[in-house]
Amino acid sequence: MLKKYRDWYRSIDDESLLVLKHPEMAAQVKGRVRRCIARNLSTLTPIERQQLHDFLLKYRGAGFYIAAFKLMLLFSAIGVVLHLLMPAKFELLKAVLFSNGMGFALVWGLIGVWFNYRSSVRHKLKKVLLIVSTCAAGVVTGVMLAGLSDTGSMGMAFERLLRVGGIALLVAVVFYMVPLAIVTSWRNRQYEALTLQLQQDAERDRLARELSESQLRLLRAQIEPHFLFNTLGAVQQLAEQGAPGAARAAALTADLIAFLRASLAEMRSEQVALQSEFEMVAAYLRVMQARMGSRLRYALDLPAEFAQLTIPSMILLTLAENAIKHGIEPSLRGGEITMSAQQVDGMLRLRVQDTGMGLPQGDTGHAPEGGLGLENVRSRLRLSDPSASLSLRDGEEGGVIADILLPIKMASSLKEPTA
Repeated sequence: MLKKYRDWYRSIDDESLLVLKHPEMAAQVKGRVRRCIARNLSTLTPIERQQLHDFLLKYRGAGFYIAAFKLMLLFSAIGVVLHLLMPAKFELLKAVLFSNGMGFALVWGLIGVWFNYRSSVRHKLKKVLLIVSTCAAGVVTGVMLAGLSDTGSMGMAFERLLRVGGIALLVAVVFYMVPLAIVTSWRNRQYEALTLQLQQDAERDRLARELSESQLRLLRAQIEPHFLFNTLGAVQQLAEQGAPGAARAAALTADLIAFLRASLAEMRSEQVALQSEFEMVAAYLRVMQARMGSRLRYALDLPAEFAQLTIPSMILLTLAENAIKHGIEPSLRGGEITMSAQQVDGMLRLRVQDTGMGLPQGDTGHAPEGGLGLENVRSRLRLSDPSASLSLRDGEEGGVIADILLPIKMASSLKEPTA
């Protein structure tokens, strides 16, 4: 018998938790009474449902019985005190039963309004009439039964009703309706404040997201002309050399057109696959090698397991361009650029290293005349993830090492190119 009751109670508990999480499941509950309860639960606001769900999880199983037992001890102690204060009016057993009855009725009412305060506010008159009528019915029934048991006379019962009923109703209002009204008002204010806070947070997040997207579009717009103008400047420089440079200028122009055709989509995307970024950098370095010849050498190393991770577009291209402009080109002997990807302490490390001129003395992390590109990289990393970073330092054998660190989890999805 006990096991059957426990299974029945657990099924109702699980059913309530399911409906609170998925209110659309209320229509599928079997049993008229249980379906009615489920529908009432489904009409709660999302905040009320979440609060009631957390409460039921906390006090499910043994927790419910322990809490009920503690309340029974408290109300019984109040009944004992009531008997000691007025032994002539309240026998011990009657005082304990009375205090437990009133106490659990109050607790049940408080739980009802604690998790259904929005309905209590919307239907104030209905709730008040229900409480008053219930209290009145209880007082009338109790007084009439007491009168009949004492005298067997209905007249005496009505006399006691007139004499005691008013006082009983007053006590019910003071000790039952007033606490419920106070709790309902307080919880409703909490709900309105929380709703307002959630709306403000959502609006703040929306504005921050729009600002971030606008900043990203602006940064990409700055990077693309920066690269294109430098490359076209190299073509112009070769063309000005006349016949000796005309063929090389034509070849460089052809390489540039092929590069732009292949990478235009990536240049206009917020996030790109790491493999696509490496391929775009390789195409760029081929363009630069066509202009610089043997003075530029490069090597790219991308492990297969990192190929589909995504990163902010063009950040590696910017570092490669910066290495050539401020490291390789000023050096009479030229130099080599190496690019690699590696996992370090749970982070993705992207390294662009050159064997060029190195950092000037007193440099603060921005190569001369390269502030725009590097600042764009830093800004885009910050907008993508606050924990991402860019650092520059001198290489052990000359040149500069630029390291990008960013969480691997941020490379989880690839966005479609924007128009």
